[in-house]
Amino acid sequence: MSDVAEHDVLFEQRGRLGLITLNRPKVINALNHAMVIAMSEALTRWAQDDSIQTIAITGAGERGLCAGGDIVGLYEDALSGDGSASARFWYDEYRLNAQIARFAKPVVAIQDGIVLGGGIGISAHASHRIVTERSRLGLPEVGIGFIPDVGATWLLSRAPGQIGTFVALTAGSVGAADAIAIGLSDDFISSSKIPKLLKALETTDAAEAILLLAADPGIAPLVASRPWIDDAFSAPGVPEIVGRLRTVGNPEAERAADAIDGKSPLALAVTLESLRRASALTSLEQALDQEYRVSRRAHAAPDFAEGVRAQVIDKDRNPIWEASKALSPDTIDAYFLPLGDHELGLAPATGH
Repeated sequence: MSDVAEHDVLFEQRGRLGLITLNRPKVINALNHAMVIAMSEALTRWAQDDSIQTIAITGAGERGLCAGGDIVGLYEDALSGDGSASARFWYDEYRLNAQIARFAKPVVAIQDGIVLGGGIGISAHASHRIVTERSRLGLPEVGIGFIPDVGATWLLSRAPGQIGTFVALTAGSVGAADAIAIGLSDDFISSSKIPKLLKALETTDAAEAILLLAADPGIAPLVASRPWIDDAFSAPGVPEIVGRLRTVGNPEAERAADAIDGKSPLALAVTLESLRRASALTSLEQALDQEYRVSRRAHAAPDFAEGVRAQVIDKDRNPIWEASKALSPDTIDAYFLPLGDHELGLAPATGH
C-alpha cells in the first residue's frame, strides 16, 4: 500500500469488526485510485481472516461518507485527450463495487452526511446500509455531462416506479426516508448513535446490532409524489418527460423540469437509455460492464470537461453543452457498443 493510500483510507480491527475509514475530510472523503486499490486489498485479506466477522465502512469528519470520485483528476485526464488514467480508475472502482456486493461477510455502510456518486458505489451495494438524519444521497453526474455509474443504473432501475429515473435525471439528492424507499439504504439510525453501533459490531452480529438501534425514518416525500413522477418519467424520451412535467401543475414538478433543462442533453439521453437497458439486465456485474463502456465514452465527449469546468473549476455554473436536445438514436446507441479488448469483463461473456 502506498503512503498516500495509507493516509487517505484507514484500516483497523476492533474485536470481530474490520473498520474502513475514508480519511480525506477536507474533500468529503473523495475517492482516488490508491484508496480504491487499498480498500479492495483489505477486503481480500479480511475475507480469509476468521477473526473478522463484519466489515464497516465510514468516513472521517462531519460532512459525509464520500462526495464521489476525484473529479479534478478525471477532468485533467479528459483535457489531456488520453483518458487511460480514468479508465484504470473505473476498472478498479467498479470491481470494488462488485466485491462489496458479493462479499461473504456482512458489510455495514454508514451513509451519514453527503453520499454522492462513487460514495454510492462503496455503500449502496453493502449488505447493511445505514442512513441518519444528516444523510443526503445523490447521483449528480448529468450536471457535469456524465452518466450515473458505480452500479447506480442497476440500483435506480429497480427503484419503485420511476423514482430512480427522477433521481438520475434531476441530479438531486434525497434524505434518509427516500433513500430507503428507493433502495439505496436499509435502516435509519440517529447520527448520535453511530459510535454505539460501531462499538456493538465489535462483539455482535450486524443484523442484531442494527435492529437494536434502528428507528423510523419518517415520511418519504418522493413516494408521496409517485403518481406524477411515474407518469412523467415513463415518457419515451427526455423532451417528452420535461413536457409532461410542465403540465403537472405543481411546484415540485416544475422544479424538476427546470433542473433537467439545465443539464447536458447528451448525458440525459444516455442516462435514460442506460437505466432502461439496465432494467433488463440480470446482474450487477452486467450493469457495471455496461457502465464501463458508457463512462469511457462520456469521459471522452466534450460535455464532461465543460461540465466540470463550469461546476468545479471556474464555478460559473454556466456550462455550454455541445449537443442539442434532438439526438439521433445512433448517437446514443454508440455509447453502448462493446470495447473489444478493453471491456471491464465482470460478467461472463454469455451474459452480454
